Amino acid sequence: MPTFKEKYGLNGAVISAVDLVKGIATYAEMKVINVSGATGLADTNYEGKADAALKALEDSDFVFVHVEAPDEAGHVKDYELKVKTIEDLDKRLIGRLLQGLKEPYAIAVLPDHPTPIRIGTHTRDPVPFAIQSPCIDADGVQKFDEVSARKGAFGLVEKKSLVALLFSSTKSSR
Repeated sequence: MPTFKEKYGLNGAVISAVDLVKGIATYAEMKVINVSGATGLADTNYEGKADAALKALEDSDFVFVHVEAPDEAGHVKDYELKVKTIEDLDKRLIGRLLQGLKEPYAIAVLPDHPTPIRIGTHTRDPVPFAIQSPCIDADGVQKFDEVSARKGAFGLVEKKSLVALLFSSTKSSR
């Protein structure tokens, strides 16, 4: 497997409470950043992950921040907990990142896979994603869900690397 640097020509870092994600990052020779209080559950340190990501961007070109909490809420089929973890992710991590990022930047938000509450396990359904970049015009999509994302400028993306898509959205700003 090529390293992240060999594949993309960039330095990368990973923030996650999940050992599997950390292991893949290690294998790809990405910097693994441990955050105190990052648990992989609803009580995870969202603010600490955001702050660590902003600090990592001082010497990394790309930072992957993984949050397991909404997935775990899906596994236990707890609707209210899943909504809370998504709201916390939005306000406490993504909101904090957006406030702290310096222009120009590109950011992508997406789940790694669906974990519907009704079945409590992973599915192979497409996942919604959003990219904000100075190289991409807004497409008018106002909601972040599977149906709305398909109506966006990217439509249904198949067999493409989202990382490559994100990096291609930043080419003219480099």
